[in-house]
Amino acid sequence: MKVITAEEIRQHLPMRDAIEVVELTMIRVSDGQANLPLRTVMDIDGTNRLGVMPGALSDPTLYGIKVLSLFPGNPAKGLSSHIGTVLLFDAETGQPRAALDADAITAIRTAAATAVATRALARSDARVLALIGTGEQAESHIAALTLVRHVSEIRIAGRSPDRAADFANRMSVHYPDIAFTAAATAEQAVNGADIVCTLTSSPSVVLHGDWIGPGTHVNAVGASIPSMQEIDEALLLKSELFVDYRPSAFAQAREIISALETGAMSEAHVRGEIGEVLSGKVPGRSGPDAITLYRSLGIAAQDLACADHVCRAIG
Repeated sequence: MKVITAEEIRQHLPMRDAIEVVELTMIRVSDGQANLPLRTVMDIDGTNRLGVMPGALSDPTLYGIKVLSLFPGNPAKGLSSHIGTVLLFDAETGQPRAALDADAITAIRTAAATAVATRALARSDARVLALIGTGEQAESHIAALTLVRHVSEIRIAGRSPDRAADFANRMSVHYPDIAFTAAATAEQAVNGADIVCTLTSSPSVVLHGDWIGPGTHVNAVGASIPSMQEIDEALLLKSELFVDYRPSAFAQAREIISALETGAMSEAHVRGEIGEVLSGKVPGRSGPDAITLYRSLGIAAQDLACADHVCRAIG
């Protein structure tokens, strides 16, 4: 069994390749070529969790599992908050084929999935990007989104204004043609933005629908379990809503679950999975003034496809 490091993953899965891998994977998922049991999350000590995500794709067969420790205090120690392994199996014998660093796979595939949705749903003239969150996903999302839209301005907001400023200054060195601003508040960051991404581990709402104007595309990315919620019901209801995978959205997206339980929306409010938009089965943005929302939970198929791409590239 191969053991593949984060450095090898970053070398053999450049963001541009990851975006194309994830796009093809999401089409396969929405075409019924995937078996994706819901993510299981086990509490460890009241703060830290263990997540398990099995999955399989067909034509050709690819299957495996991601096992991920979710330790929100890790960044303060200089470590990723998501640490674990993606394990691929041989489709003919069932033998373990490769174990890959899950932190690197997760960071790349999550941002790639956002880029896929943004390319499909955001206005073609979108230029101003707002990021709520200053962690590892913020950096990978900049790398991904600048590949699919001509971003000229990026606004950063986080729990700590100092961290937002430090992050903005650091990113400006890598992207000298983009104007970076550390916003004092999330509301200030998203005011007038064309693309908004929520990338936090917050258990409570960080983005309100009242702040979002016509023509905006929103990617809600950070809340992957029902105990977390980054966006409010107002944003959900005023948006043209798209998801990565209906079963996980209806079972694990807190704001969607709550709106369904109260009758504020029906399942029909979800216009489609992003794979259906990409394949042309479902229309995307209805017009330039529409507010589009991509609710990303993350699915094992993305991890497995990206891991397989790395294995094939390494040989």
